Amino acid sequence: QVQLVESGGESVQSGGSLRLSCAASGYTVSYSCMAWFRQRPGKEREGVAAIDSDSSITTADSVKGRFTVSQDNAKNTLYLHMNSLKPEDTAMYYCAAADRNVKVKWWSRYFPSAYKYWGQGTQVTVSS
Repeated sequence: QVQLVESGGESVQSGGSLRLSCAASGYTVSYSCMAWFRQRPGKEREGVAAIDSDSSITTADSVKGRFTVSQDNAKNTLYLHMNSLKPEDTAMYYCAAADRNVKVKWWSRYFPSAYKYWGQGTQVTVSS
């Protein structure tokens, strides 16, 4: 049974930094594409960053230069490093993992339908 458990979300001031973690069980993080999504109040879920099994990384334009994704294979954990946080980054952040037998095309990395497994989310609140 695959479980993805996010942690690290909290309330911070604008300009602050956070590191979100996504601990995986029943799934090896290096085997397929994994991604971070967020859902802001009143908005649809959007892709933030993704990392594939070949370690290629994509980052959404809205967070480029401020957020980066990484993974620790020894800890089987995915991370989202967030710097220079802005109030508009306030959202529920979700970790997602693709079916290990499915190759996620680079152009579909930010499509929620490309991912089979989801965590429960962790809340990030940025105040001005």
